[in-house]
Amino acid sequence: MPGSRGGSGLVRFVAGKLGGALASFALVVVLGFLLFRMIPGDPVATMTRNRPTSPEQLAALRERLGVDEPVARQFADYVLGLLTGDLGVSYVYNRPVAAMIGERLWPTVLLVGTATVLAVVLGLWLGVRAAWRRGGVFDRVSTGVALTLWSVPQFWLGLLLLIATQGLFPSRGMRSPVVPDDPVAQVLDVAHHLVLPCVTLLAVVYAQYMLVMRSSLLEEMGSDYLTTARAKGLREDLVRRRHAVPNALLPTVTLVFLQFGMVVSGTVTVETVFSWPGLGLLTYEALRGPDLPLLQGLFVVLASSVLVMNLVAELLYRVLDPRVRES
Repeated sequence: MPGSRGGSGLVRFVAGKLGGALASFALVVVLGFLLFRMIPGDPVATMTRNRPTSPEQLAALRERLGVDEPVARQFADYVLGLLTGDLGVSYVYNRPVAAMIGERLWPTVLLVGTATVLAVVLGLWLGVRAAWRRGGVFDRVSTGVALTLWSVPQFWLGLLLLIATQGLFPSRGMRSPVVPDDPVAQVLDVAHHLVLPCVTLLAVVYAQYMLVMRSSLLEEMGSDYLTTARAKGLREDLVRRRHAVPNALLPTVTLVFLQFGMVVSGTVTVETVFSWPGLGLLTYEALRGPDLPLLQGLFVVLASSVLVMNLVAELLYRVLDPRVRES
């Protein structure tokens, strides 16, 4: 039966993608354990820096942290903790890693979410206008600006914005030291602090969405169905909005999910430059230790979010593109 074949094909497709995601997660777990043990530095020496500590105290601290145990034993404890939801205890802060990540998650979600939404809207709008006026002044200027911003390091752009807007926007943190109890005032204060890190992140991200949307729409503009639509007497704006743009959206929509990893990695530098109290700044602080349990937990959480978004992109692509469903 055609319906049963289609259903079984969908099940196989989803099962295959889930299996690939689980295999990738297993690789993330292994890399998360091995990668940070290659970082130079001694966490025990960092924790006891500028403190009079005897060799016996150092040995006891190493035993308590488990850094002198065999690597295989450390890896087994690490995997067992992941399976039970225990990400360990921070060496530096002496707090559960899961609790620390939970506290810093919302600021990163706010920053990444706001920058991504604005980047998608801005990139799609500029990409459509640039493609529909190909070769014009708007196309040349917008494409040139997008290519320039795409190649600029985010931390450098953030520093330039700090210098250029000195005094106009807060340069550190997420909230002012003294804020009225009024909820509206608190929201406006967070939004005021959000401006510079959000603009820094979106300035680089939107450029890729714009360039992909422009390229996709240019490919569609020579299609026969657009010629047919014009022959039926449809106005140019209707031809663009109802026919060309929806078909050109597919690559950009999937790109939004596939490029989530780039956005997340950008938050590390952006949050560090602006002292935004999210997972990116926490990663930077953990690297200074090195705080191995915290680094491992952050790596697993951030990498898992990228894997989930890639899985969503692959499943969404099958839903949106009939050619993939029929293959």
